[in-house]
Amino acid sequence: MLTAGASALMVAPFAQGAAAFPRLAAPASVEAGSDDGFPLVEVSTSKKPKPEFMRKKVRLVTSEKPGTIIIDTSTKYLYYVEGNNRATRYGVGVGREGFGWSGTVKVGRKAEWPDWRPPATMIARERRKGRIIPTYMKGGPNNPLGARALYLYKGGRDTIFRIHGTNQPWTIGQNMSSGCIRMMNKDVEHLYKRAGVGSKVIVIGPNGRGAEKLYTDRGMDLLGTLFGGG
Repeated sequence: MLTAGASALMVAPFAQGAAAFPRLAAPASVEAGSDDGFPLVEVSTSKKPKPEFMRKKVRLVTSEKPGTIIIDTSTKYLYYVEGNNRATRYGVGVGREGFGWSGTVKVGRKAEWPDWRPPATMIARERRKGRIIPTYMKGGPNNPLGARALYLYKGGRDTIFRIHGTNQPWTIGQNMSSGCIRMMNKDVEHLYKRAGVGSKVIVIGPNGRGAEKLYTDRGMDLLGTLFGGG
């Protein structure tokens, strides 16, 4: 069963928190006059996440089948299960307070350089804060959804949550989004190639409840790191 913060499902379709667009949390320059009439944001990528959120091969004890994605929003890690107690671990950005959720869903569809269409609720919420966001923004390096998106479905219906890239890599490891799962672009591209439509996705909520029954992370898989490739 999918559970969420009081208003998350209604107003949190993308991982763009109130300060995410167009105001950025790190140095950037804004250039007016894109083809769509919206500002282009030239993002600095020099500010990186902490080292512990870089992609790693790890030893993961779990009964989940290979190809399953486990997201622990309390630790800010996403695991792609590979079998034989091994997984690839990625650092992620997750929902800020009030936008956390948990549940089991599936990848319903995938997109490269996805377009961004914020819902009316988000547009209205940001307008009340004095921020104007576009009704549509085409995919590309300046798009808040980054290089790739995996759309999460429940019972055949779009949950409005996504796993996606970001042009704000410094937000990885933080509670910054409206409920979606952010990854560095290079990481979401890596996951995108491996996780197909229909992949099972388990999301552990911000309190971490149930994580100990689902998996145990035993740290770096040295052999997998040296000889596993990718």
